[in-house]
Amino acid sequence: MLQDIRENAQSTIAKVIVGLLIVTLSLWGVDAIIGGIAGEPEVATVNGEEITEREFLRLVQLESQSRLSRMETPDPSLLNEDRIRQEVLESLIQQQVLTQDADEQGLALDKADVDALITQMPQFQIDGKFNAERFTTTVRNMGMGVQEFRDALRKQYVINQIRAGIVQSGLVPNENAERLMRIQNQTRDFRTLSVAADSVAEDVEVTDAEIEAFYEDNSQAFQQPEQVDAAYITLSLGALAEGIEVSDEDLQAYYEQRSSDLAREERRAAHILIEDGESADETMATIQERLAAGESFADLAQEFSADAVSAKEGGDLGFAGRGVYDQAFEEALFALDEGELSEPVETSFGVHLIKLEDVRRSEVPALAEIEQQLRSELARERAEDKFIEVRTRLADAAYAADDLAGPAEELGLEIREVEGVTRNGGPAPFDHEGLVRQLFSVDVLEDSYNTELIDVGDSVSVVARVREYREAQQLDLDQVANDIRAQLVAQKTREALQDRAQQVVDGLESGQSLEELGVDGEWIENDAVGRGATGFDLGVVQTVFTMQRPEESGSAYGHSVTADEATVIALDAVNDGEVAEGGAEFKQLAQFLASLEGQREYAAYQEFLRDQADVERP
Repeated sequence: MLQDIRENAQSTIAKVIVGLLIVTLSLWGVDAIIGGIAGEPEVATVNGEEITEREFLRLVQLESQSRLSRMETPDPSLLNEDRIRQEVLESLIQQQVLTQDADEQGLALDKADVDALITQMPQFQIDGKFNAERFTTTVRNMGMGVQEFRDALRKQYVINQIRAGIVQSGLVPNENAERLMRIQNQTRDFRTLSVAADSVAEDVEVTDAEIEAFYEDNSQAFQQPEQVDAAYITLSLGALAEGIEVSDEDLQAYYEQRSSDLAREERRAAHILIEDGESADETMATIQERLAAGESFADLAQEFSADAVSAKEGGDLGFAGRGVYDQAFEEALFALDEGELSEPVETSFGVHLIKLEDVRRSEVPALAEIEQQLRSELARERAEDKFIEVRTRLADAAYAADDLAGPAEELGLEIREVEGVTRNGGPAPFDHEGLVRQLFSVDVLEDSYNTELIDVGDSVSVVARVREYREAQQLDLDQVANDIRAQLVAQKTREALQDRAQQVVDGLESGQSLEELGVDGEWIENDAVGRGATGFDLGVVQTVFTMQRPEESGSAYGHSVTADEATVIALDAVNDGEVAEGGAEFKQLAQFLASLEGQREYAAYQEFLRDQADVERP
């Protein structure tokens, strides 16, 4: 059927149909078409509302592709399709239940709200500005229609509003935070003794028979995956900009136009951030009272601010100009005089108290100093419209062509080649999942069509076609014998080190000395080591903090093994951590535990709604 569509794309009948579609879309939008398809089969109903088969199958396909992409060697036969379908259907039912609950609570986004969210998403922007074509193309590359995406965004946003409200309402006793902080800040005194791999080398031997047996038992691991060699065309905004010449007159005019921006004002702000919640107003009032009483803004930032990074610096955010912060934050900051404090400012991050620390203004640099920068900016601006035009022409030409030579010649673009692309990808731009998925699709791989034009980066688009396909091949034993030998040697060495370390531990526990155990080397002492200590092997620290407390009169023993050595550990003491109940660390931990409790409450809330829902499956 796809071949028929391609062959008839230029016919008179096709042009008439496309014309009618354009008229319909321009007058009534996508809904006029989507809404006109009545009687679509459903896979379930939730409280009387349908989950359509089309939506279900699309998500099943996306989930299957996602799982394949995470496999080291993608193999569709390894997918449990029944389980995927079951999990996808259950997730759609759960989403429908939550959406209905949001509707009952009166939470909704109107068309303008959805538009505002979409236009602010970076993936739909070019140079910081919303681009309608980028939006449409990105959504289609996701396998969705525009209206489907808008509906999905609306649903997810209102669901997240309820989730955030419940999560932020979680409460836990301070005793829980104190107990956890004591454990978290705990230190341990221990000694270590290294057992090198050389000491067990004589016990490690790998035979040819073992190599052959390993090869036979793990034959699937020794396959060269299926590969394709491909030709491709890359269209980029940067390349188009490089081909645009900017005259000196245009450069001078652009410099004068940009002069106000070039002489920008920067402000150094400090802030205290309080997360939204029932106690936010009370906490902010307390901070303001203590500031009025003469306490330091920096000290209060360290004590109260939820922005852990800036809190360590007394709330300092450094210098920044316009266009950096949230709009409400920026408006408040640029309305302050130096040294002045703002009133509480609400943003999506929480509630801020802002202090203006300093203001600096730069002079307009001479044109000669920034000439190259301005030439590049102006060329890129002029290239944007050309990029959209050429992208559209390339997409149309590549879709209708039998190769890439015609589109490349028509648009003056270069055809490049790549070899050895697998389903896991290849060198850029074939590290893009969507492009690789297209390359291995039936249309492209078997029917010899070009891929669709895929956006693989910021203002970079690629169309490709397969030149040669190579099936997966079993590698001969001779090709992998050395690798197998090295793997078996490493495995046996680790096992020998494990056995030797355990022998030493058993001997120490029975009262033997290192000399009696035939161990060379001396203990290395480590005092008051914390969980996040650096300079130690991670496995050693993890082992130390999983060992039981030693008895008062002795030590506890354990070991940690890597590929190169074993480390015998003697744990001598466990020191409980200190708790500063009023400190910033304690408050952050308490907030974290409260958030976990809120997440558990939300999970219970989801389960309750699901149990109460009337779900029917045909």
